Amino acid sequence: MIRKRIMAVDYGDVRTGLAISDPMGILASGIGYISCGGMRNTAERVAKEADERDVGTIVIGLPKNMNGSEGERAAVVRAFAALLAPLTSAEIVFFDERLSTAAAHQLLNLTNTRGAKRKARVDTLSAQIILQNYLDSPACQKQSE
Repeated sequence: MIRKRIMAVDYGDVRTGLAISDPMGILASGIGYISCGGMRNTAERVAKEADERDVGTIVIGLPKNMNGSEGERAAVVRAFAALLAPLTSAEIVFFDERLSTAAAHQLLNLTNTRGAKRKARVDTLSAQIILQNYLDSPACQKQSE
């Protein structure tokens, strides 16, 4: 069954990583990052990407503390989502992103990616990890039924 794509966003103050699913909603692929400066500009760029790529759902990584509570960064991400929501017709979903950046750094260590290349790839890879975890989750499986 082909459906609208799912896009993941790993929001950051400097760079925001993006990833998108295949049409079947099985596999996540990194599509780059946005570094246009400012929360509103980033929200506008994400909405434009979602529109151009026929995205039906935007999964935003929600940084939770290890105990499951939400801290200061989660509040920033929720503020970003509040700016994004009126700019897109896509459904916005939050997904726990705990340890996604750590996993991205581990993968980059395995490939010996260092320096500027590492900075350029870590946010995209984090978004890809968030999306793949979401696609594999029971929450996504329920949504597709």
